[in-house]
Amino acid sequence: MSFKPIQKLEIDRTLMSGKQVTVGQLAQNRQGVYFQYSNDYLQQFGNLSPFTMSDSSELQLAPRAPHGGLHGVFADSLPDGWGLLLQDRVFRQQGIGLAQITAMDRLAFVGSNAMGSLIFTPEYQYQEKVNDDVDIAHLGLQAQALFDGQTDEVLAALVTAGSSGGARPKAQIYLNESDHKTCRTVPKQGDEAWLVKFTSKNLSLGHEEGLCEAVYLQMANSLQLEPPKWKLLEAPASSGAPAWLALKRFDWVDNGIDKTAGRIHMHSACGLLDADFRMPSLDYEDLIKMSRHLCKSPAVGRLQFSRAMFNLFASNQDDHSKNWAFLQDDSGRWSPAPFYDTTYSPHPFNEHSTSFIGHGKQPPLATIQKLAETAGFNRWQEAKQLIEEIVDITASFAELAKDIGVSKQTIKEVESTLSQRRTENSSLF
Repeated sequence: MSFKPIQKLEIDRTLMSGKQVTVGQLAQNRQGVYFQYSNDYLQQFGNLSPFTMSDSSELQLAPRAPHGGLHGVFADSLPDGWGLLLQDRVFRQQGIGLAQITAMDRLAFVGSNAMGSLIFTPEYQYQEKVNDDVDIAHLGLQAQALFDGQTDEVLAALVTAGSSGGARPKAQIYLNESDHKTCRTVPKQGDEAWLVKFTSKNLSLGHEEGLCEAVYLQMANSLQLEPPKWKLLEAPASSGAPAWLALKRFDWVDNGIDKTAGRIHMHSACGLLDADFRMPSLDYEDLIKMSRHLCKSPAVGRLQFSRAMFNLFASNQDDHSKNWAFLQDDSGRWSPAPFYDTTYSPHPFNEHSTSFIGHGKQPPLATIQKLAETAGFNRWQEAKQLIEEIVDITASFAELAKDIGVSKQTIKEVESTLSQRRTENSSLF
């Protein structure tokens, strides 16, 4: 079968009500990839990407970088790391050279399975669709084996479930509240949408990655930082994992058993700003300013400041621009996405991906005072009190981790790093 790269894609959006509307078209030629809004979309729903795309039905050429020639808002629908690995395996199995594949082809591969609300057609039809129930344990073991290089086999269900971002093995699945052992990659009425993160001995915390992230989610929730809902799923003994972490998808709207599920448009800071998430290209000062402007809310600035301080003291240094996102409802209003991918992730050189007004680590007191002012705090004392609460909560990691079943060795490693972060930044509290 000869492979012909995709030249044109129709883009639809699933609204929160479950109804689908036409957004526009993507087309590519030798000059690059162009997007055009359909005539009546902007009047009804607003701009999908207000910082880099115009409120116009004229042709808009995507920048060459940093999103592989795509507009940032559509690049957000593409996977990275794990999802690209799965795509590449399917392309190779079909005898298609990866040099032939464009970003448009990858969007067609994602089709209707992207995070967020966008749908791309025609959908790439080479992979097998799976409509039957799937055993979660089997899915996780296959993902683990593939990630660890123990198999070249790619389950069709894993490919369908693998459109999310990030480098670690995971799956977008649908669960019924009454059954947490089987799942689907295509939803049935009454299902809930979840993202399950599997584990591997080759991850920095091995099979305890999920448990530690669960502790971080607990801490973030107690500080009202609005993390996503989560639960731990039983993992088979052969996986080596005590449990797998499942996160409820916040781009998915449950409209009731008898109604079609809806979706919410999701856009990362990386896509909004055309930033390269692989590079330290974002600063918390810019993120806070952007958040206040986009969401038209001073409270959002304070929330993002609090999240930044949590990352500082919790040693979540993988805080790059793809790990910050915003949600747009059907009326065009924006709000910050839940605080996702917040976990223990120290950088070898103790440097954050997102800087604190130019400082990658140990930001001076005057710098954080300026950041607090930018975030909308009227008095430093208010921000300082909040930082003290964050320090107290992160200092409780060992106790929370013990309760959830984290090993003594891992607790000791994490607590040693967190203690160092408190010492380094003691001038802030």
